[in-house]
Amino acid sequence: MMVTKILLADDHQIVREGLKSLLNSHDDMEVVGEARDGRSAVQMAKDLAPDVVIMDVGMPHLNGIEATRQITSREPEAKVVALSMHADRRFMGEMLKAGAKGYLLKDGAFEELATAIRSVIANKVYLSPRIANVVVDDYVRRTPGQANGDASAFARLTPREREVLQLMAEGRATKEIAMDLKVSIKTVETHRRQIMEKLSIHSVAELTKYAIREGLTSLDA
Repeated sequence: MMVTKILLADDHQIVREGLKSLLNSHDDMEVVGEARDGRSAVQMAKDLAPDVVIMDVGMPHLNGIEATRQITSREPEAKVVALSMHADRRFMGEMLKAGAKGYLLKDGAFEELATAIRSVIANKVYLSPRIANVVVDDYVRRTPGQANGDASAFARLTPREREVLQLMAEGRATKEIAMDLKVSIKTVETHRRQIMEKLSIHSVAELTKYAIREGLTSLDA
């Protein structure tokens, strides 16, 4: 019997412990690692080569959407299943565009997660039945010529700009952001200026509100 190796990425320890206990109770599944933020999830996906990554959408330091984008581009064999509190078409759409193969709501039954994992391992896309209608409705309402992404942060900012914006919104100083991203302070300042120009927002408080509204970070991050 092939055992599916699973990486859990969630910033709440109690959630990770609950998921780990559940998943390890299945003979064909094994949790091989736990990440508490998006950046460590990307690194652990590289180090551990899991078959499946269970990804919380609202992660500190690097949100689940950006982490998923990096993991699926660098570790194409890894299947990402999104776990979220939000039945919001924007979050779902961005996670699927980032390469996630499944999307479930956190308040759903834990057993649904095992079903989702087996589905993505079989190269199927799994959407919780409770939210599938939102995705279908969104698809039906789009016209062929409609602009994609309705000018969200994911359409207007580059991936690195979104990383800088998230860290700014989480209260990180310029020097800390530079250290986190392994770039110069000047580079961070350039990104910050470009973000403000693109969004026509010129205060950190307003940028923080924007980042929360767009799902780049959350109030409890």
